[in-house]
Amino acid sequence: MRIGHGYDVHRLTEGRKLILGGVEIPFERGLDGHSDADVLTHALMDALLGAAGERDIGVLFPDNDPRYEGISSMVLLREVMRRLREKGLRVGNVDVTVLAQRPKLRDYIPHMCVHLARELGVSRDRINVKATTEEGLGFTGRGEGVACHAVCLLEEQEGER
Repeated sequence: MRIGHGYDVHRLTEGRKLILGGVEIPFERGLDGHSDADVLTHALMDALLGAAGERDIGVLFPDNDPRYEGISSMVLLREVMRRLREKGLRVGNVDVTVLAQRPKLRDYIPHMCVHLARELGVSRDRINVKATTEEGLGFTGRGEGVACHAVCLLEEQEGER
C-alpha cells in the first residue's frame, strides 16, 4: 500500500465558474487558474501522484503550456489514472477536505463523490469529501480563496510489483 497527500489553493475571482470535484457550484466567483482551477481535483491528483512516486501536477501539466489553458481537471485526472494503471496501482480510498468560508458545499458533496468515484474507477464508498470553514480566519476565512487537502491510499494490483 502507498499513501499520498496533496494540497492546493486558488484565489477566488470574478468572471470564472466555481468547479470543485468536477461539479459546477453556483457562486458569484470562481477560482483563478490556468486550467479550470478545480482545487479539489488538483489536490487529489497530487496525492495520487505522490503515492505513486510520480512528479506533481505542476511538472506534468505546467501552467505555462497553452495545451492546458482552460482544460477540465477531469481530463487531467484521467491522465493521472492512466499513469497509475500503467504502474499496476489502483485507488484504495480517498479522503478530501475543502477549506472555504463560502459557498456552503454540503449539498454538492454527494455529487462530487459520485463523479470522483466514476473517474477513479472505484465504488462511491471509497471516496470521502468534507468541507469546513476557517471561522473567518486566514485567506480562506476572508473569502479570498479556497484550499484543499487530499489523502489517498493506493494498492498494488495482484501480480504487480
